[in-house]
Amino acid sequence: MDIIHDDYQVRYDAATATVRCEGSFRLRGTEEYAPILQVLTAAADAQPATLTLDLRTLQFLNSSGINTLSKFVLHVRKYPTTQVVLQGSHLFPWQEKSLKNFQRLLPGLHLEIE
Repeated sequence: MDIIHDDYQVRYDAATATVRCEGSFRLRGTEEYAPILQVLTAAADAQPATLTLDLRTLQFLNSSGINTLSKFVLHVRKYPTTQVVLQGSHLFPWQEKSLKNFQRLLPGLHLEIE
């Protein structure tokens, strides 16, 4: 369940319950983000004890991408036994500013920015 594009990659490792997003998400609107949301929601629907979303190498995320991640976080709230770990990096200033907002949508979300 991987998405490989010239500008970005989304890889889901079911064994570790980790979704890794890399590159730059500059897609336009909900329709173009639908495949990414599908990978994220499928990972959540598996209801792992811990689900990791690794964004440490995601260089850019536009507002449509933020909206997509918000939908994912709201979706995961249906599974109170799943702990979500969101990994970010200080290398990309947007991550520090934006990723904290997801804790408002899912107070139990564990944010790791390194």
